[in-house]
Amino acid sequence: MKLKTILMGAAAAFALAPAAHAERGSDGELKILYYQAVSTLNAYLSSGTKDVEVGSLVLEPLAGFDQNGQLFPRLAAEIPTLENGGVAADLTSITWKLKDGLLWSDGTPVTSADVKFTWEYCTHPEGGCAQSAKYEGIKSIDTPDDQTVVVNFEGPKPYPYQPFTGGTAPILQKAQFEACLGAAAASCTEPNSKPIGTGPFMVTDFKVNDVVTLAANPNYRDPEKPAFATVTVKGGGDALAAASAVMETGEFDYAWNTQINPEQQAQMAAGGKGQFVNAFGTLVERIEINMTDPSADLPEGERSTVKHPHPIFSDARVRQALSMAIDRNVLVEVGYGGAGRPTCNLVPAPAEYASDNTGCLTQDIEGAKKLLADAGWTDTDGDGIVDKDGKKLSIVYQTTVNPVRQDFQALVKGWWNEIGIEVELKSIDPGVFFGGDAGSPDTFQKFYADVEMYANNFDGTDPEPYMSQYLCNKIPGPDNQWQGENVNRFCDPAYDAMVKELSGTAEPAKRAELVKKLNDMLTKDSNVVIPLVDRGRFSAQSNTIDRFIMNSWDTELWNAQDWVRVK
Repeated sequence: MKLKTILMGAAAAFALAPAAHAERGSDGELKILYYQAVSTLNAYLSSGTKDVEVGSLVLEPLAGFDQNGQLFPRLAAEIPTLENGGVAADLTSITWKLKDGLLWSDGTPVTSADVKFTWEYCTHPEGGCAQSAKYEGIKSIDTPDDQTVVVNFEGPKPYPYQPFTGGTAPILQKAQFEACLGAAAASCTEPNSKPIGTGPFMVTDFKVNDVVTLAANPNYRDPEKPAFATVTVKGGGDALAAASAVMETGEFDYAWNTQINPEQQAQMAAGGKGQFVNAFGTLVERIEINMTDPSADLPEGERSTVKHPHPIFSDARVRQALSMAIDRNVLVEVGYGGAGRPTCNLVPAPAEYASDNTGCLTQDIEGAKKLLADAGWTDTDGDGIVDKDGKKLSIVYQTTVNPVRQDFQALVKGWWNEIGIEVELKSIDPGVFFGGDAGSPDTFQKFYADVEMYANNFDGTDPEPYMSQYLCNKIPGPDNQWQGENVNRFCDPAYDAMVKELSGTAEPAKRAELVKKLNDMLTKDSNVVIPLVDRGRFSAQSNTIDRFIMNSWDTELWNAQDWVRVK
C-alpha cells in the first residue's frame, strides 16, 4: 500500500444522513450518567476517560474519528493529505486550515493562535500534561494567518495526524488559559471547570466529582444543533446502578461504561426500556506492574519514583509468574461474556497491528511456582507464602470500585495466593482513581500500590501515540504534577529508540511490525503490562434517544450534537 493511500484513507470524511432537527434546544433536557464522576473538563489534566469524554461536549479538536476509525473534520475545513497539499511531500509538516467563521461559546473568533497555544500549554517544561504523547516529535508550529496552522516535525512523520485529533487533544482558548501555563495549570480552577469551547454545549455549573450541567452553545457552528437545550451529567454510584437507571427505571437517557456481568445484562435488557450498545476497538483491561517502590516508608515525593526501583518486581521472573497464574478465559466468562475476549496484547486492534501473542491464554500455575522458585522465592516456614532473604512476597493490588473489577480482584488474588503470593486488595472510588488530582494519594498515575488494574485505549486506528506513552520521559512524578502517561515507570532505551523508528517509518507492513515488537516488549518480553481482556465498549442507551452511534475509536459522546429525542 502506498503512503498516499494511507493518508487519503485516514482522511476519509464521515457524513451522517441529513438530520431533521426542528430547532436548537427543542428536545429539552438530556440526562447522562457517568458513575465515574467527572473531576475536570480539561483533558490535558486527566488521563481518565470519563473526564475526556464529558469534556468533549465542550472542547473539540481539529479532527475527530468516526465509528469506523476514519478521520473527519471538526474545527478543520478539511483533512490535510498529500493529494491536497496539506501534508508536505517530504512528510516534515502538516498544514491545517480552520473552518470559516468559527466562534468560541463566548462569541469571540477561533484562530490559529489558539491551536498553537494548545501545543505550548501541553508541552510547557514546567507543567504536567496527561496527553503529551499526542504532541511527540513537534519541532515548531507556525501561524501565517488566523486560519492556518503549520505543524513542523523534527523529521519525516509518515503519520502526521497525532496532534490536535481525537477527544484527548482538543483546542483550548488562549485568552482563557494563557495564565495557566506550566506549574499554574492545575490551579486554574475556573478554566478547568468551565472551559470556553466550540462544542455543541457549554458549561453552566460544575460540582467536582458530582454533577456537570450544560446548555446548548448559542454559537455552535450548526444553527439547528444540538437538539437538546440542556444536559445533566451525573456522577457517582456504580456500574450496576448506572445500567439500571437507563434499562430499568428510565431515569437517565444514557449511561457510560455499564460494566456488569452477563447475567445482569440479560435481566436488564428484558425490561424493554433501553438497549446495551457494544463495539470492540482497542480497550484493554490490564494489570500494570509498578517498577518503582511504593512503600509508605519512603518520604513523600520519593514513593513510586525512579529514585527507588521496586524491590520485588525488578526481577522479570516474578512479573512473568504473576501473568502465568491468571486464567483469562475465566475472567471473560465471569465478567463480560460476549462483550469481552481474552488477550495477551496491549494493542488488540486494528488487526494488522495485533501481535501473534497467545502464550498467556493458557493458565500455568505450576510453571509460575517454578519461576518464583528459580528467582529464589520459597516457602521456608510452611505458611503458604513464599519468602526470600527473610521478606515475604506480599503485594498491594488496587483498582476502582466496580463489581466486575472486584470479582476480578478476588479471582486473581486466589490464583496468586495459590503460587505463594500474599495479596492485599484495595478498591478506590473511580472518580478519585482517574481524577488526576496531584494532591491525592489514590490516583492511578501516582500509583501507591504494587500492581493496579484498569482499562485504557487510544484515539483512532494508529497506535503510535499509544506506544509513545511508555517512553522514559513520560513517567509521572512530582516534577510534572504526576501527569505523565507512563504509569508503571517502565524505562528502556531500546524501547524509546524503536518508538522513534516507528515515528519515521512510512511503509505500512514495517509500521505494523514495529508496533507488534513494542507491544511484545511491554507484555510477553517483560510483563510490565499484563493484558487480561479485550473489552468492547459497553454502555446503555434509552429507547427514547435516537441517532446515538457507538464509537470505539474516539469518545462515546462524539456525535452528541446529532442526538434527538424520539417523539
